[in-house]
Amino acid sequence: MSTNKAKLEALLKLVNSAAQEAITEYEKAGGDVPSIDSTEPHPLDNATDQVALKSAVRTLEGACAQLCTTLAPPSHTAINLVQVYDYACVRVALRENITNVLVDYPKGIHVSELSKIVKIEEKKLARLMRLLATRGCYNEVDTDRFANNRLSLTLHSENPVRHMVSLHVEAGAKGAAVLYETLKDSNTANSDNPDHAPVMYANNKEGITGTFFDWMRQEVRKHCCHAHLTVHSEFPFEKYSTVVDVGGGIGAFSLPLAKTHKHIKITIHDLPEALVQSRAVWERDCPEAVQENRIEFSELNFFTQVPVKGKDIYYLRNIIHDWPDHESALILRNLRQALGPHSRVLIHDYVVRELCRKQAEVEAASLGTVVAPEPLLPNFGVGNMRMYQQDLTMWILHNAKERTLQNSLELATTAGLKLEKVWDLAEACVLEFSAA
Repeated sequence: MSTNKAKLEALLKLVNSAAQEAITEYEKAGGDVPSIDSTEPHPLDNATDQVALKSAVRTLEGACAQLCTTLAPPSHTAINLVQVYDYACVRVALRENITNVLVDYPKGIHVSELSKIVKIEEKKLARLMRLLATRGCYNEVDTDRFANNRLSLTLHSENPVRHMVSLHVEAGAKGAAVLYETLKDSNTANSDNPDHAPVMYANNKEGITGTFFDWMRQEVRKHCCHAHLTVHSEFPFEKYSTVVDVGGGIGAFSLPLAKTHKHIKITIHDLPEALVQSRAVWERDCPEAVQENRIEFSELNFFTQVPVKGKDIYYLRNIIHDWPDHESALILRNLRQALGPHSRVLIHDYVVRELCRKQAEVEAASLGTVVAPEPLLPNFGVGNMRMYQQDLTMWILHNAKERTLQNSLELATTAGLKLEKVWDLAEACVLEFSAA
């Protein structure tokens, strides 16, 4: 057998073994595996701990894509890479709340009737819906008759995933359209100023100035950064008694923590306007924590102020990736001043993986990161594509970035922090630091 054929055979084995692992996880959680036509969520869909499933899917997606790219003619793959209008179709579905409409038609609705409800021309609407159904989002249950499925239900107005999807098809797409122009414009080409992020470059032409955060406040929008917080089940919070949720907002991380670890005293740090909403959410969703004084709300500008001192855990999720290096260093230096001798800092972000196997194996040996098995690309290829897309999202929205492990180590060192462990959650990572 040739070397190249052997590699393909090895990828096929990875596909099979990863798929079997994913099937096992579904069976363990709910007794059966979902189908593409499923109309109800699977119990595993909303499980707190999805690390095993995501690990299997990471290998499955990476190996499948590498096989296709290897075996398909390059011209085929090149066109598939760019002829992608899924986001435009999803934008229509979100704007017209098509998923919400279809909830009332569990057996499906003909596109002619759907057209009357959403006021979009019938034949054009059918083309949009058919593309999405081909992607597995909606079912075409009969000719031109569409119904919801497990995937399309994530676009429902009450599903938190929808808010993240909306962020990408609206602001993300707007900024991506001018990414090249920002690289060539002398005012923005070498800038990491958040005012010069591509989405704001596009907005400037409409008379909108400031940063993405400023724009969101003006638009009175709230985009929820949704994720299943597997850190709750992976990190040993039971060993600690105090947690500070830095920039914690309404408590997407700390609220479920309060329900599962009732011995922990939690502090949420954020700006005053965010804490107003946070208090209301906690009063509604976890009143016992408020009544038992297990939660406190404390105003903090993390650029200019030091968090409450001497606590066990300082948790930052989707904070550092919002800012360029200078601002991120300010946040971490202020945080360093709060640490006691046994305090830990948990930075929960994507960690951009190395494509060089030699460097990836060095990091795996010394820092505990995960390297994909050969002949898969060492970073799992398309199986980890979201972290690279997320890096571009941070650039487009904030002129910021997701960082490689080396980037994070350099940043932490300047702030007086020492890496203790990398917690691989099979999508994002948690970097655990102590005071250097």
